[in-house]
Amino acid sequence: MPGYGTPAQTPQAPDASWPPPPPATPAYADSGSGGAGAGGWGASYQQPAPKSGRGRGGLMAAVLIAALVAGGLGGGLGYTLAKDNDNGSSTTVSASDSGGDVKRDAGTVAGVAAAALPSTVTIEAESSSGEGGTGTGFVFDREGHILTNNHVVADAVDGGKLTATFPNGKKYDAEVVGHAQGYDVAVIKLKNAPGDLKPLTLGDSDKVAVGDSTIAIGAPFGLSNTVTTGIISAKNRPVASSDGTGSNASYMSALQTDASINPGNSGGPLLDAKGNVIGINSAIQSTSSGGLGGTSQSGSIGLGFAIPINQAKYVAQQLIKTGKPVYAKIGASVSLEDSTGGAKITEQGASGSDPVESGGPADKAGLKPGDVITKLDDTVIDSGPTLIGEIWTHQPGDKVKITYERDGKTNTVELTLGSREGDS
Repeated sequence: MPGYGTPAQTPQAPDASWPPPPPATPAYADSGSGGAGAGGWGASYQQPAPKSGRGRGGLMAAVLIAALVAGGLGGGLGYTLAKDNDNGSSTTVSASDSGGDVKRDAGTVAGVAAAALPSTVTIEAESSSGEGGTGTGFVFDREGHILTNNHVVADAVDGGKLTATFPNGKKYDAEVVGHAQGYDVAVIKLKNAPGDLKPLTLGDSDKVAVGDSTIAIGAPFGLSNTVTTGIISAKNRPVASSDGTGSNASYMSALQTDASINPGNSGGPLLDAKGNVIGINSAIQSTSSGGLGGTSQSGSIGLGFAIPINQAKYVAQQLIKTGKPVYAKIGASVSLEDSTGGAKITEQGASGSDPVESGGPADKAGLKPGDVITKLDDTVIDSGPTLIGEIWTHQPGDKVKITYERDGKTNTVELTLGSREGDS
């Protein structure tokens, strides 16, 4: 499967033309499976080969052997010491049988994990050709809808197989209700869903502060029901990633966390200290390359990224309602090249089209080819992907303030975001 890092040949619009090409240089790997990139914008994503029983069995056997060796060694030493000190006298040492009960309050990490784990699932997606991978999801409502990443279920969209397994071992077949490549959000629904589902409580990602505690749940490298902790390291971090096909990009204004996130965590909940979902774990920064089947695989270096739950909730509701995503747009093509100067409206749109959509929001606001957008409201825009991710945190109909530069002068206009339905 092709990695995500092929340089974009023709800059395309974030909204007027879809899908946009992958960013020029890969940097972020989707956390749902193997793959990595290094430096600059972008992501690499590579589905893992189906896991074999021998791989997991080998791990268990190694642990078991180590335990037996340690036990044998300990027993031998104990016998030798007892024999050497057998001089007719004995010493009795008294010890407490118990250190007391451990109290795990609802606000502790253990308390949050105990409450949230029963509502998380390990997702296995398999294409009709047998390729597949493992990711995570969580209960969105009592009707059996599960919220996850698009790239987790991408293999099962067209005639593939999809299953979701709860921590208690109960496994359900599932189907894709809707998926949004651009947002990297998908909703699946359990077949014959149980009646006792408990949706996780959704928090308010707009109120998250840098330094807030975080708890991530997922299936890193197939190890289901894994819990890790950290903090919010940054907000509004522009991130681009791939759905695994090498042709479709996702853009997000992400929550950054140092909670350990690895391949297989994708789609899992990022929780706050009270157990509210504040994001969907989606991507990681990695310094290595190679996927399963290679000599190395990307892993956590403390730079994980999550889709803010306020955005994911809006997308999920649209997918459940219509099966298709709805994107906010300004109606202009911008360059996706790495830049710190802003998002430049291209001189020519995709396939020779007009880079500024006639009658669209940008056109009505007076924006022209060559203009460089430097701010959206109070958010600094340093590149095209940053602009796309920031636009998609809004909903169609929202009014935004655009600051741009033209001929060395700075101008500000207000426009109303338009809408586009679907990924194509």
